[in-house]
Amino acid sequence: MTRHVSNASSPWLDWHGLGGWNIYFLAKFALLWAGYLNFHPLINLVFAAFLIFPLPRAGLRRIRHWLALPVGVGIFYHDTWLPGMESIRAQGAQVFSFTLDYWLELLGRFINWEMVGAGFVMLTLYLFIAQWLRFTPWILLALLWLWLSPLVGDPFASQATRVASTDKGSELAAEPEDKQVSMAEQLDQSAPPTNQNLNAYLDSFYAQERDRVVHFPQQLPADAAPFDVLIINICSLAWSDVTASDLMAHPIGRHLDLMFKHFNSATSYSGPSSIRLLRASCGQTSHQGLYTTAPSQCLLFENLAQLGFEKQVAMDHSGAFGNYLKDLQQYASLDVPLMSKEGMPHDLASFDGEPIYRDDALFARWLSERQKSKAERNVTFFNLIALHDGNRYAATRKIAPYKARLQTLLDQLDQFLTSLEQSGRKVAVILVPEHGAAIAGDKMQMAGLRDIPSPSITQVPVGVALIGAKGGHGATKAIDTPSSFLAISELISRLVGGNTFGSATIDWDGLLKGLPETPAVSENQGSVVLEYQGKYHIKLGEGDWVPYPL
Repeated sequence: MTRHVSNASSPWLDWHGLGGWNIYFLAKFALLWAGYLNFHPLINLVFAAFLIFPLPRAGLRRIRHWLALPVGVGIFYHDTWLPGMESIRAQGAQVFSFTLDYWLELLGRFINWEMVGAGFVMLTLYLFIAQWLRFTPWILLALLWLWLSPLVGDPFASQATRVASTDKGSELAAEPEDKQVSMAEQLDQSAPPTNQNLNAYLDSFYAQERDRVVHFPQQLPADAAPFDVLIINICSLAWSDVTASDLMAHPIGRHLDLMFKHFNSATSYSGPSSIRLLRASCGQTSHQGLYTTAPSQCLLFENLAQLGFEKQVAMDHSGAFGNYLKDLQQYASLDVPLMSKEGMPHDLASFDGEPIYRDDALFARWLSERQKSKAERNVTFFNLIALHDGNRYAATRKIAPYKARLQTLLDQLDQFLTSLEQSGRKVAVILVPEHGAAIAGDKMQMAGLRDIPSPSITQVPVGVALIGAKGGHGATKAIDTPSSFLAISELISRLVGGNTFGSATIDWDGLLKGLPETPAVSENQGSVVLEYQGKYHIKLGEGDWVPYPL
C-alpha cells in the first residue's frame, strides 16, 4: 500500500511514498551489509526517484507500477555478483547441454534457506513497524549517503598516501643496487587502490608480460639422459578444495619433489586455462588475447617437439563439450590425435551425460604404449575431468560427492607415480590443475559457480615429480613466490637444457633459482580479479574496481 504525503491541490505535488518497494530496498541494504551485493547507489537512487516522482493521474501511476517490476528485477540482478550478460552469451549454448538432474542440483544450491528465513523475518518486522514509522524518507537518505560518501572520500587519505610513498621511496633508495628485484616489485603498488590506479596497474602488468618469453636451448646436451615430460592437467582442483575435503595429508605428496604454493591459474574456466598452459613459454596475456594466433615460440609443445620430443595427448573425455579440444587445436596448436580410449571402463558420467573414463585405465594404457614406443623422448598432455562439478555415478545416476572423487583421483595418481618409479622410466611429471571446483563457494558465488576467477578458485596446487632421476630427492621443496605458467615453461627449459636425470646429484639451485614470478592477475570474459597491496580487487565488465568480499 502507498501512503500519501500531501493533499495539495496541484496533482504534481501529490507525493506518494515507496510503499511495498521499501521492502525491496531494505532487502538490498541487508544483503549489502552482509557483503552479498555489488551495489550501485546512483542507479538505485534514480530508480527510487522514478518510483516516488508525482504523477497527475492514477492511470499513469498504475503503468509506472507495472514498468517498475521488470526494471526492479533487472537492477537487482545488476547489483548481484551473478554472471553478466556478456558471460551468459558466451556460455549460454553450453548450459543447455546440462542434464535435468544437474539443473535440479544447481537450483537446490541457489536457494539459501537461511536467507529465505531472514527475509521472512524482515518482511514481518516491516509490516509491523510500518504502522507507526514512515520508511520512505530513511530509505532515500540511506541511498543518498551510499552515493555521496565515496565521492567525499577520506580527507586524510592524500596525506597518508604521500607519507607512505615517501617512506617506500626511502626504503628503495637504501637498497643495494645489485639486489634482485622480483616481478611483483617491478609493478608499482604504492598508489592508493583507486579505480584509475588499478586500471593503470593492470595495463602495466599486461605490458610487461608481453615482453616475457622463455628461451629453450637450440639443441639438447650431447650427454643428456633422455626423459619424458608428462603434464597432467586436472580440472576442478584448488588448494581450497583440498582443504575442504580434508585431504592435505594424502600420501601422493611423498612422490613430489617440488610444490608451487602460490600458483595462479589466471582463470576459472577449463579451455582458457589449458590454452594458457600450452602457451606457457610467453608471458600472461589477457583473456581476449588467448583467442588469437600465438607465436610459435610461445607454444610449449612446439618448443619440445623441435628438440626431438614426440607429442601425445590423452583425455578421460571426448573434448567435445564447449569445443574444448577444438579450441586447443586452434589456439594452442595441439595438432595431435587423442590416444584411443576404446575398451576402457568408466564409473562416472559428466554433467552433460558423457562418459568419463577411469583415469587409472588411461594411465595404464599410456605407460603400456610408451614402453613399446621407440621414441627416445615424449611429451604428453593429459586432461582429466573426473572432479568437474555435476559428475554422476554412471550406474545409478546419483551425485558423486566431490571428496570421494578427489580421494579416488589422488589414489590413482599415487598408484601411477609408483608404477612409473617401478618401471625404471625417467619422467618429469607435472601436475597442473586448470582451476578449482569452488565446492565451498563464497559471498560472491554459490558453490560450483566459477564465473568470477576468485583467489579460492585460481590458487591451485602445482606439483613436480622427477621420476627416475639418479640424484637424491629428499623432502618436497616448496616454491613460495607468486607463480604462474611461465615458471613451468622455464623449469622444463632448464630440465631439457641440462642433464638432471643423468647426473649423480640434482642441482636444485640451478633448477629453481630465479624462476619467473607472476603477480596474481586472473581474468575471465567480463571479469578481472587482481591482488594489490595484499588485498584482492574485482572489476566486472566496464564497471569500477571494488574490494573482493572475502
